[in-house]
Amino acid sequence: MARIVDLAEVSESDLETVGGKAGKLGELVRQGLPVPPGFVITTEAYQAFLDATDLHRTVPEALGTIQTDQPATVEAASQRLRSAFETTDFPPELKAEIVAAYEAFVKKHAVRFSAVRSSATAEDLEGASFAGLQDTYLNVAGIENILTSVRKCWGSLFTPRVLVYRQRKGFDHATVRLAVLVQQMVDATVSGILFTKDPNTGENHMIVEAAFGLGEAVVGGEVTPDHYVVDGASLKLVHKQISEQKIQLVRGPQGGNVREEVPAAQRKAQKLPDQRLQRLVSLARVIESHYRRPMDIEWCGDKESLFVVQARPVTTIPTSTAAATGGERAEGAAGTVKEGEAPVLRGFGASPGVAMGSVRILRGAAEMEKLKPGEVLVTAMTTPDMVPAMSQAAAIVTDEGGMTCHAAIVSRELGVPCVVGTREATTVLKDGLEVTVDGKTGVVYKGFLPRGPATGAGTAAAPVGAIASGGAHHEGVPVTATKIYVNVGVPEKAEEYARLPVGGVGLLRIEFIFTAHVRDHPLALLKRGKKDELVRRLAEGIGKVCQAFHPRPVIIRTSDFKTNEYRGMPGGEEFEPTEENPMIGWRGCSRYISPVFKPAFLCELEAIHRVRTEMGMKNAMVMLPFVRNTWELEEIAEMMKAQGLKRSRDFQLYLMAEVPSTVLLARDFSQHCDGFSIGSNDLTQLVLGADRDSETLGRMGYFDERDPAVQRAISLLIEGAHAEGRTVGICGQGPSVYPEFAEFLVREGIDSISLNADTVLSTIRTIASLEQRMKLAGVRQRTST
Repeated sequence: MARIVDLAEVSESDLETVGGKAGKLGELVRQGLPVPPGFVITTEAYQAFLDATDLHRTVPEALGTIQTDQPATVEAASQRLRSAFETTDFPPELKAEIVAAYEAFVKKHAVRFSAVRSSATAEDLEGASFAGLQDTYLNVAGIENILTSVRKCWGSLFTPRVLVYRQRKGFDHATVRLAVLVQQMVDATVSGILFTKDPNTGENHMIVEAAFGLGEAVVGGEVTPDHYVVDGASLKLVHKQISEQKIQLVRGPQGGNVREEVPAAQRKAQKLPDQRLQRLVSLARVIESHYRRPMDIEWCGDKESLFVVQARPVTTIPTSTAAATGGERAEGAAGTVKEGEAPVLRGFGASPGVAMGSVRILRGAAEMEKLKPGEVLVTAMTTPDMVPAMSQAAAIVTDEGGMTCHAAIVSRELGVPCVVGTREATTVLKDGLEVTVDGKTGVVYKGFLPRGPATGAGTAAAPVGAIASGGAHHEGVPVTATKIYVNVGVPEKAEEYARLPVGGVGLLRIEFIFTAHVRDHPLALLKRGKKDELVRRLAEGIGKVCQAFHPRPVIIRTSDFKTNEYRGMPGGEEFEPTEENPMIGWRGCSRYISPVFKPAFLCELEAIHRVRTEMGMKNAMVMLPFVRNTWELEEIAEMMKAQGLKRSRDFQLYLMAEVPSTVLLARDFSQHCDGFSIGSNDLTQLVLGADRDSETLGRMGYFDERDPAVQRAISLLIEGAHAEGRTVGICGQGPSVYPEFAEFLVREGIDSISLNADTVLSTIRTIASLEQRMKLAGVRQRTST
């Protein structure tokens, strides 16, 4: 990809070059949603900046000095790196490109002020939002200020708070890169955030928060916003709480942001009139439908229009009922304090769980050292610099903020109970006071109080993040006849996901290991004589997942990049053709048997064999994607045998069922495999003739795996595979998004369902309920005949 691209030209598939924020916004532009125009200075530009300057030595040297258990080393490395980025001049050629792009952008859109926003490759992902951790600069005017802001954004990859957060979330500092998004600045009169699903309880409610002025005041917790609750099914407003707002953040006369008082007559006014609220939730429904998962949306509005300025997955939807345990901190514990106790404070429940500890009031990030592990952090509002302290707190209580402020978002990801918007925590509570914090109900009690059991529908639960720290247990999770597996993307999340009550990994996409650990096009590495490095990196990534789940099976899907995706990898243009429709082009098994790509595929097989032999991870299995014919399987089987991977009792081979030929000839394909996994997106695309990338068809409702034709294809596959003694599973979001689709699969006899981690526990309960109903129905039928 070029070093600078128009926002309208990018999508989520460009994550490695444009970052999470820009990739998702580009996707929304393509859907025709109102997103301010802009351009992206890609990670290729970031890498060029490093390679052409002394930074290519400075960055690894500074990172090498960090010892995570010594905060002083983190701080010293951060200061060195940020200073180096901010004082290093742009290479002349790169500077000229940015200047030309900015001037064209200003001319085309009549831009006066811009927003300069960080967009990292490890950002806005499921399980890690990096909320507010990298820099953003608003109301920037003039090219010199743009260039300065870009350098500062790049440097913000290495602030202490980002280094700590990345370490906690399992990301490798050396592999994360940063793109910068430059957008036209909206002169916002109202801003806020919207969750398409309640992030605290998991209920089907949209949560909307709104405040006058720029949204930075909401995210930063400087103001307590209006709070609206909208029914997720009917989109009707069911609750609103109007907050008094005394200050707002607005554009300064010469740019930048200034604080000004809200006129007295407006302070208690509803920030978002009902009509605009309905327009906003309608936009949110479209975004959620596109991504098919709960979304966290930042929005703003001028006097006439509403705009979407960020959209990312909700990373912390509660998925389990975890019994509260003793100790100072019960991360994500779903229990609540027993009734009858009088609270000393009330606010918004922002992160579920009950925790007890002694109060420690912090007046800002400079006082973080005062907090001892297990104390309750009390502050006016957290800032991104306070993440190290937040990670050690038993609970967090703030004066200001709503459910979408920094404290709320980060505490949910850390699994720390949190109450925000209490108005007076820093004055009512005193250092050393023993308190009990209930993050579900939003109340704080004086003293250490007993907790009641978590019962009833809608009880808050541990986010997946709590599992990593051992705070979540799975008492009460029902057993299902349908096997449940989890999908794993990046290996760094394996240990966390391995604590879920699943039978193993149903889908480990090797592409994510390529993008996160390898980066370069495999054929480019082979051309440079780096085969050993390629195999080693793949084996390390695969091995990390297999070790975490051992002895449970890990099904590794070999690479399924399309040509347009491979071309975007460093060195890819030399080896990849340009195809009109890559979705049905040179992908999957057709690559493996081609003389051009075969050497790269053999490296994948060698890496898997190394994991099974040298690491002893016999739980590593293989799944082949986009299979079209049985004759290609015969050739691939011979290649696998040559690499020591032959089907046997302890090594299974699975096929993705994505092409209708595998459905129509399921019994024939069964002779070459041990089971199938339905790829519902591709199967839907090819059964209905509906390009899954077509915005028009998507908006018109053509792309839907619940279509009778798609369901008939699934039924045929299950029937044919079972006749030959083969299993059939599905790996995708459909069963978790559509309960009726899950019921269809269970009734048809699906053997397994592999899910995204954040939906595992809730979907287990859904499936258990379905199986119980089917069992009862069968009993009734037998007794009535």
